[in-house]
Amino acid sequence: MRRRIKSALLAGVASLGLAFAPTHSANAFLFGGIVYDPTNHTQNLLTAARTLQMINNQIKQLTNEAQMIANQVKNLTQLPYTARAALQARLSEIDTLIQTANSIAYDVATVDAAFASLFPEDYAAFSNAAMGLAARTHWEEASRSLHDAMRMQAQIAETVQLDIATLDEIVAASETAVGDLQVNQAGNQLLALQTKQSMQTAELLAVQYRAEALERARQLQTEERSRIHRQRFLGDGAAYTPS
Repeated sequence: MRRRIKSALLAGVASLGLAFAPTHSANAFLFGGIVYDPTNHTQNLLTAARTLQMINNQIKQLTNEAQMIANQVKNLTQLPYTARAALQARLSEIDTLIQTANSIAYDVATVDAAFASLFPEDYAAFSNAAMGLAARTHWEEASRSLHDAMRMQAQIAETVQLDIATLDEIVAASETAVGDLQVNQAGNQLLALQTKQSMQTAELLAVQYRAEALERARQLQTEERSRIHRQRFLGDGAAYTPS
């Protein structure tokens, strides 16, 4: 850029030198020992004015190009702040809670196997003692699932406080953003924060709904065991007749 400006100035100086180069015409006359040609003088002034105008135009063009390059540099400058690591760490903490849940796991295959084992459809072959043990197991699973839901709620409540600080940092970075790239990156981080919170909400709902499903299953099993107990107590329904 500096070379282009220097070349333009040298070309202008050369043009000015040619403009004022001495020439003679028929209208020239001698004045005090100096040859003066009004026509040539006028032409030289016009040429010099045009040359200066040309130099000014070139300088403006180079200035505009320099400003355009500076703007392009700003548009390519990355935002110096990122919340990516912090958001990923908080999601990992919540995922760890799910993976270490005390009650039935969350993968489909394990749920199917555990549900079939814990909640049989028929208790006819179960002894009273076995049904009592099953009732205790169901109560434990329901209690654990409720505990998992409470842990998840507590963890998300903690991350909300951290998200508030992260939001302030992202907004502060966006307010000082220069160029399109930094503005877009700040906007993307705000979307990432919003997406992370949506994922947390979905995970919390999954834990809560599972706890509710386990509790409902426990109630249904209790009703079925009660029916079996009642049937065994009544027997065939024949009244007792003393001999």
